[in-house]
Amino acid sequence: MTRLTLIMLAAGLLSACSMAPLYVQPAAPVAATFAGNADGTVSAADTGWRTFFPDQRLQALITAALIDNRDLRTAALRIEEARALYNVQSADLLPAINGTASGARARVPGSLSMTGQPAIGGTYQVGLGLAAFELDFFGRVRSLNDAALAQFLATTEARLSVQISLVAEVAKAYLSERGFDEQLMLARQTLEGRVQAYQLAQQRYDVGASSELDLRLSETLVQTARVAQLTLQRQRAQAGNALTLLVGRATTDLPAAPLLSDENIITSIAAGLPSDLLMRRPDIRAAEQRLKSANANIGAARAAFFPRISLTAAAGSSSNALSGLFEAGSGSWSFAPQLVLPIFDAGRNRSNLTLAQVRTDLAVVDYEKVIQIAFREVSDALVARGLLEEQVVAQQAVVTAQTVRLTLAQQRFDNGISSALDVVDAQRELFIAKQALVQTRLLRLTNAVDLYRSLGGGLTATAQPG
Repeated sequence: MTRLTLIMLAAGLLSACSMAPLYVQPAAPVAATFAGNADGTVSAADTGWRTFFPDQRLQALITAALIDNRDLRTAALRIEEARALYNVQSADLLPAINGTASGARARVPGSLSMTGQPAIGGTYQVGLGLAAFELDFFGRVRSLNDAALAQFLATTEARLSVQISLVAEVAKAYLSERGFDEQLMLARQTLEGRVQAYQLAQQRYDVGASSELDLRLSETLVQTARVAQLTLQRQRAQAGNALTLLVGRATTDLPAAPLLSDENIITSIAAGLPSDLLMRRPDIRAAEQRLKSANANIGAARAAFFPRISLTAAAGSSSNALSGLFEAGSGSWSFAPQLVLPIFDAGRNRSNLTLAQVRTDLAVVDYEKVIQIAFREVSDALVARGLLEEQVVAQQAVVTAQTVRLTLAQQRFDNGISSALDVVDAQRELFIAKQALVQTRLLRLTNAVDLYRSLGGGLTATAQPG
C-alpha cells in the first residue's frame, strides 16, 4: 500500500501538464521612437537619484522619505501580504500529512448485546493521515500557483513603482517650496523698496513737490506688494506641509537650500527607445505580471472540465485498549482514492472559463494602456525640455529689459519729463517679470524630474556599475 501511494503521489507531482495558453508578450502599441529632444548618453535607470539630485538638502529629504513615508510602507506590507497568499496557494502542490490520535468508549445495553448482558468497549487509534491530496494531472493546482506567483511579482513591481513616484514627488514638492521661498524673498525685497519710495513720495507731497495722485499710486504699490508677500507666505507654508507629509516626519538640521538658479539638477539623460520602457518601468512590468496571472487562471478554468483525482490515506495503530496501541499486530491502514468527473454543473465551468478569458483580455488592454501612458509621459517631458530651456532664456531677457525700462522711467521722472505713473507701471512690470522667471525655472526643474521618473529613474541611490 505504501509503495502504491508513493507511486501515485510521484505521478501526480511529475506528470501534471499545464492547460494555460502559451504566454506571448503583446506588442507595444506605440511608435518606434520618442518625439522631442532625446540627447544624452546615460539612461535614467542607470542614474542614481543622488547623482541626479546633487542638492544635499534634497538628498536628506529623499532619504527620510524612503524610510518614513506611509505609502511606501503600505506598498511594502502589500508585498508581504501577496507573499503569504502565494505561500498558501503553493502549499497545495505538496501533500499535507497530519498526525492523528483518537479514542472512543461506548456502552451497549443488554437488549442489543449478543450475550444479553450490557457491554462496554472502546477503540483507540494513532497514526499519520493524508487528507484529500489532489493529483494534479491536468495542471489545475499548478496554474493557480502560477497565477498567485505572478500576482506576488506584480505587487513587488508596484512597490518599486511607488518608490520611483515617491522620489519624484519629494523632489517636486521640495522644488515647489523653494520656488515659493524665492518668490517670497523677492516680494519682501520689493515691499521694502516700495515702502522707501512711498516715504519719499510722502515727503515730496508734504512740501508740495508732487500731487496726491502720485502719493496714492505709490501707496497702491506698497499695498500690492504686501498682499503678494502674504499670499506667498501662505503658499510657502502649505508647500512645506505637503513636503512634510511626503517625507513622513518633520526634518531638522538640513543643509542650506540654494536658489533655483544655482541648482544643477538637470542631467543629460538618454531617452532610448520605447521598447526600453518595458524593462525600465516597474508599472509596466507589474501590468505584464497581472496579465500572466490572468493567463494562468485560464489554465485552471480549463482543467476544471477534466476529472479531479484526490487521495485520502492513513496508517497507524488501532486497538480496543489504550495499552495495546503499540503491540504487535495492531497496525492499521486505509486508502481512499476519489475521482470526481464533471457531468452537469449548469454551465458553471463554462462561465468560469469565459470569465478567465475576459479578464485576460482586460489585462491585455490594461497592459497596453500603461505602455501608452508611459510613452506619453516621456514624450511630453522630452518636448518640454528644450522649449523650457529657451523659455528661461527669453524670460531672463524680459527681466533685463524691464530693469532697464525702470531705470529710464525713474530718470525721466526725476528730470520732470514723465509722470510717476510711468515709474509705477515699470516697477509693477519688473516685479511680475521676476516672479515669472522664478516660476519658469521651477517648471524647467520640475520637467527634469518628470523625465527622470517617466524613464524609470529613482530606484537606486548611486549610479549602477557599467
